[in-house]
Amino acid sequence: MGESRLVGRMAELRLLDTVVDRLDLETPSFVDITGEAGIGKTRLLAEFCLRARRRGVTVLRGRAAEYEQHLPFHPFTDAFAALDEGPTRDPDLPEVVARVLAGAGAGADRQSTVADRFGLHRSVAHALALLGRNGGLVVALDDVHWADPATVELVDHLVRHPVPGPVALVVARRDRQTPAALSAALTRELGTEAVLRIGLGPLAEQACAEGIAPGLPREHTARLHAAAGGNPLYFLSLLHAHREQAPETDASVTAANGIDTLLLHEMAPLAPSQRRTLEAIAVLGDQTVPSVLRAATGRNDDELDDDLCALASRDLVRTGPGGRPALRHPVLRTVVHESVSTRRRTMIHHAAAVELARIGASPVEQAQHIERSVTTWTPQAHSVLKQAAELTASTAPTSCAHWLRTALRLLPDAPQHDRERRDLMLRRARALGISGGLREARSLLHEVISTAGPDETGVRTSAVVLCARVERYLGHYAEAAALLHREMNRQPAPSDRVAIGLELSSSAPHNASYPGMRSEVTRTLADARSLGDEHGEAGALAIAAFGEAYEGRVGVANGYATQAARLLDGLPDGDLTALCEPLGRLGWSEAFLGRYADAERHADRGLRIARATGQVYVLPLLLLCKAHVRIQVCRLRSAMDLADEAEDIARGIGSSELLAFVLANKAQVRIAGSAPGDPEALTAAEEAVRLMGPNTNWRAAMAWCMLGYAALTGGDPHRARAALLRAGGDDLGGLQPSMRPLFFELLVTASLLLGDAASAAQWAERAHEDAERLGLPVQRASAIRSAAQLALHDGDPGRAANLLAQAASLCARSGAVFWEARSLLLAAPTMTAAGMETRAAAMWDEGHRLAAAGDAGLLLGLAALTRPPAPDATGAMTWPATLTPREREIAGLVAEGLTNQAIASRLYLSHRTVETHVSRVFRKAGVTTRTALAALMAHPRSVGSTSPG
Repeated sequence: MGESRLVGRMAELRLLDTVVDRLDLETPSFVDITGEAGIGKTRLLAEFCLRARRRGVTVLRGRAAEYEQHLPFHPFTDAFAALDEGPTRDPDLPEVVARVLAGAGAGADRQSTVADRFGLHRSVAHALALLGRNGGLVVALDDVHWADPATVELVDHLVRHPVPGPVALVVARRDRQTPAALSAALTRELGTEAVLRIGLGPLAEQACAEGIAPGLPREHTARLHAAAGGNPLYFLSLLHAHREQAPETDASVTAANGIDTLLLHEMAPLAPSQRRTLEAIAVLGDQTVPSVLRAATGRNDDELDDDLCALASRDLVRTGPGGRPALRHPVLRTVVHESVSTRRRTMIHHAAAVELARIGASPVEQAQHIERSVTTWTPQAHSVLKQAAELTASTAPTSCAHWLRTALRLLPDAPQHDRERRDLMLRRARALGISGGLREARSLLHEVISTAGPDETGVRTSAVVLCARVERYLGHYAEAAALLHREMNRQPAPSDRVAIGLELSSSAPHNASYPGMRSEVTRTLADARSLGDEHGEAGALAIAAFGEAYEGRVGVANGYATQAARLLDGLPDGDLTALCEPLGRLGWSEAFLGRYADAERHADRGLRIARATGQVYVLPLLLLCKAHVRIQVCRLRSAMDLADEAEDIARGIGSSELLAFVLANKAQVRIAGSAPGDPEALTAAEEAVRLMGPNTNWRAAMAWCMLGYAALTGGDPHRARAALLRAGGDDLGGLQPSMRPLFFELLVTASLLLGDAASAAQWAERAHEDAERLGLPVQRASAIRSAAQLALHDGDPGRAANLLAQAASLCARSGAVFWEARSLLLAAPTMTAAGMETRAAAMWDEGHRLAAAGDAGLLLGLAALTRPPAPDATGAMTWPATLTPREREIAGLVAEGLTNQAIASRLYLSHRTVETHVSRVFRKAGVTTRTALAALMAHPRSVGSTSPG
């Protein structure tokens, strides 16, 4: 596309040059150029791309379009269409992704399209990384304020997960017209080095005089500049009007007519045929290919060439991507498009639809023209709209919902079409349900339920179950249960009763008590078995295994899990399409039971099938199950990737409660995988708690527990204890029984850090009781570590060392590598204190090896604290040198036996301030008790740590 000389913007251009300079450093990886229409964003972007190409960087340019906002990934397909070699030439790029990026994905058959839009996001990032590995890559996307929803999701993903390697994404947009979701994504990252924002303001008068209107008398330039407000597009249009009219024309009067009038004035000299061609280009946009343009204008090739040459000579039309004619500026396209009569626009769209069908264009390309030209139902138009919806269902569900709405609008309101109407409404509700439109999906489903005929029990049941699931994602558990009970009271067919029973039972333990649902699960299991319904039986067994594992009935849960696994493992993947959620529940139950290999195997199988069949809503359940297992077996890098992917999907679905649950689990992963006190862990936990609000269900309790865990590792035992008690009540009775010993351990640590040994002893006793009842190795090891903390507090490092060695052994036998490493690292300094230096060194080495192999940042931080500090030249330990003067003063008072309150009174400090200082002293000293700190100060080689790291 031809470009005029860049005027001004040298400071902004220098900023953009630094992006290329620092491509290898991957900072910043995203540039956000903002400004009003006509301010020069496109011209600056073009100049930057030109300079980047001259330096050997691969540059891809794409543009969103105002009238093509339901073509999925349009700016990306536009960018990749201009790539000389094309993404399909790279053997490392997946074939399906290459087709989607190249713009052909929409026309591929259903089996070849990408089923998981979130998987597509990751694949696009991979593709960009591949394209950037030789010399770097810049992807420049213009007018993203008009981006389609699929593009907005993809850009949001690329902002939050920058592409590794020398790759930069640059977008230009009008700030006030940008979708809220995209604005939020870009604003959220502004505080980091990942995003560089460049806001374009008005051009200076001198820049306009020298760059746009050289030779124009100064007084005329001043009037035009003032009237245009420094906007280059407006200034240029005013200049054109000034030169076309008498020189004495008042610029402010001309400007008062508006930019629309100025731009339309440029078209006044056009011949009628040239005007019609210009209008067709404005209406067709990216469909302005020769055959379609001929059909829309009725002109032959020679006549079109004459028209295009005339339009180009007046700089109304330029050569766009792929050699297509395009108006010189999006504002000009808007003005021309809106000046075309409704009848004329309809005729152009109709001609385009007919021609695109003739040449075999994809249903998605045809659909946008059918939508704008067809006013009455025809079987052919209906078929194209349904095909377009089917092709976009998985990768762009918002577009899918749009095409289905168009099909519904055109469908005649006649009895013979009622079944088709309900089918379309069900499909649209599914698309809305996975694209953030949960409330609209709920309304559609209620309409299907209320209008389904007595002979449509299958449709009605599908709508009821789907509606209950939507209510569940909205956090409306009571509404979901009422809907399901009402349907059950209608005496449905046995097969429908199984489906309803499974959904009803799914509320446990998320909201309902599992013991209260046990009879419903038993009845549903019996119904499924009597019908020979293997899907229903597997679903009921998985729910039973999950519920009983949650409640800590380990023997019963193992029995159900074994039965469910036997049934599911015996079915081929093709028969498991409807069983992804049961696979997830089974995986979670096995994870709770310590059957990690089985849990990951079932989660992997569920993920594979869910992705292949587009079941996005179930992916977070499966991803988090696998992430939980990866924590236990100490593979934290992959656990973080899984948690990030689950967050992407949860945000896309739009369920606050689901997102809260995902963020709570992400916090747990971040805690384990990052250095102690990682702020992202605390941020995730805080957002989870905020999203849960006043809820008290299982997911809310998990969010509060992770907030407590994050606070404790961040050195705030006061907040940690408060959060844990908020989660489970004064006795933690509200927490998951099968996980309670781990939370009791956190309370023991927090209480000892706060100097409350009596409460710590009570929590340790409760941990022992629950762990013995469960009989699970990880939980028993947790209770043993709690007892070890008390032993160390009581001045018995020998007993503490033996207890921690037992805990490490239990975890090693169960495959819980993370907890094994933690126990070893805690045991090492206590072994030293007990006089077993050789064994201590071996334990520390093994614990550190396991932590390093698993990228467990929390444990590596613990290892740094528990490594015996090297003596200085005099043999004295150097750790006190890390204390501030105030911390050293408080440490001395603690060693004297003063309580926190007594220290606060003596030093005229608040009690909370003293608590904070004491926590920091404990962390730097590598201890958790006042007795240990006193002993360390008196005999620095005699005490170790039971810090949580």
